[in-house]
Amino acid sequence: MTSIQKILGATAVLALSAGTALADPAVVFDLGGKFDKSFNESAFNGAERWATETGGSYRELEMQSEAQREQALRRLAESGSNPIVMTGFAFSSVLEEVAPDYPDTKFAIVDGFVDAPNVRTILFSEHEGSYLVGMMAAMASETGTVGFVGGMDIPLIRKFACGYAQGVQAVNGDATIIANMTGTTPAAWNDPVKGGELAKSQMSQGADVIYAAAGGTGIGVLQAAADEGKLSIGVDSNQNYLHPGSVLTSMLKRVDNAVYEAFTAGTELETGIVTMDLASGGVGYAVDENNAELVTAEMQAAVDAAAEQIASGALTVHDYTSDDSCPALTF
Repeated sequence: MTSIQKILGATAVLALSAGTALADPAVVFDLGGKFDKSFNESAFNGAERWATETGGSYRELEMQSEAQREQALRRLAESGSNPIVMTGFAFSSVLEEVAPDYPDTKFAIVDGFVDAPNVRTILFSEHEGSYLVGMMAAMASETGTVGFVGGMDIPLIRKFACGYAQGVQAVNGDATIIANMTGTTPAAWNDPVKGGELAKSQMSQGADVIYAAAGGTGIGVLQAAADEGKLSIGVDSNQNYLHPGSVLTSMLKRVDNAVYEAFTAGTELETGIVTMDLASGGVGYAVDENNAELVTAEMQAAVDAAAEQIASGALTVHDYTSDDSCPALTF
């Protein structure tokens, strides 16, 4: 089994084994932990795929508090990790301070933005994938009312919601879309109880399909929907298996590929802005044995046709972050 060097979460102390290569890559997971069954876990899967295929080793850190961000990046850089990949926009301001101090170290940030010569900024077209699952939600809904539960109320999550709403309206222009955010602090990513409460509230208003884009909080949304015999939509990782027959689909955000590609490039990692969109396979939707009976041939044909149009440029999905507005949803 591949040896993985870890940084102990509470103290951010590096546990380095003897003989470790100085250029081992590293990944730092955002709050919620690497086994959040969503965003962070997708990143972990990418690192593990690289380790399995190459026999290489990497270092990892699960964030325990906001205060650890800068300490973690500096200790990894000083220990020789290269490249260092981090998940989450919340690393942006810290990386802006740290990156210039380690010009020979390559950094990659998923969902954040840092303009520095040694940083790769990795963005995703979440609105495009969310459009597709929005179409599926509208086609599966029997009430004409669907829901969205976001995590922290930030432009990125509004981008998910806006794409989803556009997809819903493309199928049913009269549909009602109920959208709620879990909170305004990072704790919103890891509050499944609150997620479940929001889902129950939406279901009481008639929502029979609910899309969760909320990290670990989304686990509570999926559970609440399953308990009530309603449908949910997972996010980032394929979450269909969590409640077979209740999760309509999952909007795939291939953070795993982003980490895998960064680790594979190693110290030769190209920096600058990289956008992983529908055309490049960066986003999509999941169909497997757990949801095959929920996704009709008609539904899949319609969604695949829309996906082809988006990928070719024939259909443009509005990106909320381009102008802080959404034509299909009021926040």
